[in-house]
Amino acid sequence: MTSPLHKDLQPGSVPAHRERAATLLSVWVQVYNTNLVKKQELPKTWRDLLDPKWKDKLGIEAYDHDWYSGVIVELGEPGLKLFRDIVAANSISVRKGHTLLTQLVVSGEVPLALTTYHYKAEQLKKSGAPIDWIILPPAVARFQGMGLSRRAPHPHAALLWFDFMLTDAQEMLARRDFTVTSRKIGSPAHQLPLKFMDPKVVLDESEKWGKLV
Repeated sequence: MTSPLHKDLQPGSVPAHRERAATLLSVWVQVYNTNLVKKQELPKTWRDLLDPKWKDKLGIEAYDHDWYSGVIVELGEPGLKLFRDIVAANSISVRKGHTLLTQLVVSGEVPLALTTYHYKAEQLKKSGAPIDWIILPPAVARFQGMGLSRRAPHPHAALLWFDFMLTDAQEMLARRDFTVTSRKIGSPAHQLPLKFMDPKVVLDESEKWGKLV
């Protein structure tokens, strides 16, 4: 696909082969319960989670091996040992489902969650929930894309939908706090030094990172 709308998207949203275009960014953030964790107590680095005060207060999503690979590639080999040391020192509660994990932060069952999505934290925060988010670098994100079927039965309708998703739908999604790729629509996540996941690495190395989580 080649569209004049591509120029309005975040860099990296359209790969060189142009077989897809990204409409959303999944940005992983660290979320905390504001009644249980004060701002001055928040960690600034992953190493800070070795502090005994985080004993039995940490949670993580069970299948975020793609996020984990992005963090470890950035931190290097010492990052593997660091996460193992954090688990050994303070343990990390493993939960299945990002929305569930975020809701457990709101309830206070998990005071600090390490891998939740930015948009869900924003939605709950705006609803009045005792929740806020930070990012311990690196800020890892993944493109959520769309493409067109090579033999679409209604190709012109497909093209219209493609353009809709990169224009009006971007505003609609942004109003629901999703992190859209259009640079014409502001998002707090656009200001972050994001590290984007390579889909090829995620697919080809998923088994490797799944074992290391």
